[in-house]
Amino acid sequence: MPTQNSNIKSGRRAFLINGTLMLAAASICPRALVGNQFKTKLSIGLVTDLHYADKPPAGSRHYRESLAKLDAATEQFQKDQISFLVELGDLIDAANSVETEQSYLKTINQKFSKICPNRHYVLGNHCVDTLKKKEFLEGVGQEKSYYSFDQEGFHFIVLDACFRSDGVAYERKNFQWTDANIPQAELEWLKEDLKSNDKPVIVFAHQRLDVSNNHGVKNNKEVRSLLESSGNVIVVFQGHSHQNDLKTIGGIHYCTLVAMVEGTGLANNGFSTLNIDEQGNVQLTGFQKQKSTNQTIQGLLEASASRVADHKVK
Repeated sequence: MPTQNSNIKSGRRAFLINGTLMLAAASICPRALVGNQFKTKLSIGLVTDLHYADKPPAGSRHYRESLAKLDAATEQFQKDQISFLVELGDLIDAANSVETEQSYLKTINQKFSKICPNRHYVLGNHCVDTLKKKEFLEGVGQEKSYYSFDQEGFHFIVLDACFRSDGVAYERKNFQWTDANIPQAELEWLKEDLKSNDKPVIVFAHQRLDVSNNHGVKNNKEVRSLLESSGNVIVVFQGHSHQNDLKTIGGIHYCTLVAMVEGTGLANNGFSTLNIDEQGNVQLTGFQKQKSTNQTIQGLLEASASRVADHKVK
């Protein structure tokens, strides 16, 4: 009988069940999951790009409304009894002074910190537009900007791409948001972290690792190579581009979540609950604007079938 890790290394499949994105090892059949109740082992709340600021709307971004949208997400997360909460970057928007930026952070984190005692903050470029990383991290009570942790048989990795090409950390308007990089020290740490781990892996990032446009990490190919070589990474959850997107590269799903700040009213909210069952299957349920499309999933199925076939030939 194959082990859980060998199933993961042979490829993954993605499909929709009642509008819910399902990610599983390639050996898992959608019909089997439909016929069996999904028994949640671990439930995780996901939000991204709240861009909270006490300032009027700009274009499609309604900064103040992120407070009410977060309240709505909180109700759902409490129903789902989440084990921990992950914010995928840009919790706050840019400000013209350190004091104003810190007031934005204090206001939004007062609400955010009450949702769940176990929280993880991914650094976004707006989080350190005016603040230093140390100031942001102290404001949310988090020690490091990149790290890993284990829970319920899974390994989770939080990445920080808020570095310039020359390795200098973002802070106090010293950067261009299009120049996002994982620096050498973090790459070396990631390589060793993945090497020492034998559990299935889920990665959290802000800037995208699956594109090479302005929203992408500049050295994303090098990062993806490390993730692929480990053989254990299932999915990367990311934000930054404010849109729903789902790609598969090298057998790993890259799931981009919709921004909470976009649009006015609760109908334009967006957040997710990530559930992991006792067999290690991963289920992402999106709310309001956080959705997946049949077309995207079909593309994943075709790519997955090709990878599985190649694996069998080898």
